[in-house]
Amino acid sequence: MMMEKPKTVIGVDLDGVCADFYDRMREIASEWFECPLEGLPREVSYGLSEWGVTGKSQYESLHRFAVTQRELFKTMPMIPGARKYLRLLSDDGYRIRIITHRLFIHYFHASAVQQTVEWLDSHGIPYWDLCFMKEKEQVGADIYVEDTADNILQLREKGLYTICFANSTNRHVAGPRAETWQEVYELVKAFR
Repeated sequence: MMMEKPKTVIGVDLDGVCADFYDRMREIASEWFECPLEGLPREVSYGLSEWGVTGKSQYESLHRFAVTQRELFKTMPMIPGARKYLRLLSDDGYRIRIITHRLFIHYFHASAVQQTVEWLDSHGIPYWDLCFMKEKEQVGADIYVEDTADNILQLREKGLYTICFANSTNRHVAGPRAETWQEVYELVKAFR
């Protein structure tokens, strides 16, 4: 009996990598702060201080409103190429493992999980596993695709191959970097 070769596991973040978190959150923040959308810059740093978010408590209030009242996780646009290139990778035999830390604010986990599954299914994103967790290194992926600078640095410090999906919050993070999903695909295919 022949043993099947283990599949390469790709740990893929959602917000800022597959789903355009900042674009949708900008629309919601415009409503929350009652200011024109044009007044909120597209280029932001982690924490959204450029939009007037002044701390963790205010960010959590905005985030709670976004998820519970505006279905943030269900209504974000897809980052171009995510579906196409994840499907190509899946067809090539890679195992897609979605890893997200969407449960960091208490008391609306059911909504967050439901919206996440609905978003993935409605956008046709292929995946074998769906993990809701902060410590992403614990999912045992061979390759990670991530946009949060702290997560990237933590994964890399543990010797894990991590592709930085580029945006305005992680400009200071060294390569490997990808500006597009096509670049992610090429980096994954070149790995090993």
